Amino acid sequence: MASHFLSLGLIMLITSSFSLASDNSPLQDFCVADLNGPVLVNGFACKDPKLVNADDFLFRGLHLAGNTSNPDGSQSTRVTVEHLPGLNTLGISMARLDIAPGGVNVPHTHPRAAEMVLVIEGSMQVGFVTSNPENRLISKVLQKGDVFIIPDGLVHFQRNVGHGNAVAIVALSSQNPGLITATNAVFGANQDIPNDLLAKAFQVDVKVVDQIQSNF
Repeated sequence: MASHFLSLGLIMLITSSFSLASDNSPLQDFCVADLNGPVLVNGFACKDPKLVNADDFLFRGLHLAGNTSNPDGSQSTRVTVEHLPGLNTLGISMARLDIAPGGVNVPHTHPRAAEMVLVIEGSMQVGFVTSNPENRLISKVLQKGDVFIIPDGLVHFQRNVGHGNAVAIVALSSQNPGLITATNAVFGANQDIPNDLLAKAFQVDVKVVDQIQSNF
């Protein structure tokens, strides 16, 4: 009997752990984010339901191409809870990704979300790297109508491998997926990571690290 209860408790613990691995589930019809409210919680406090209107659930603009005239040649137009308060507690968000010919969406992670990429124009290489110690690249060239999945938290990238513009619609499993760009985090930290440490990590001369840090 004791072993039965122990097994039952272990199952409940594992199940509850999985249930806590994504954004919290809503306990009411909606909880529109009060973006300017004084209450600080893990997410946003709810706006008074009596003050909610249709505009809280509306975002316009994903039909507009992003400005790709930057060094990366790409632009992500995000629709997270900060842009669409009605997403609060729903555990979803999305983005439009525009990449010019030769452009890249540099390696990055979303620490709180898995990602689904749907290509709607052009040709796009999409890939992610598995965790240590394998660090295996899993990648595919996508055409219009193709969908690719990127698991939670893994480093991934997109790049345009065609001759025209490439466009994708991205769905994310969090209202606020977060964004960590690998190069910015390592070489552009607000208070530099010591260059001798980075030189050892990347097995290069300190002068190379200094040059890279100067670009960020």
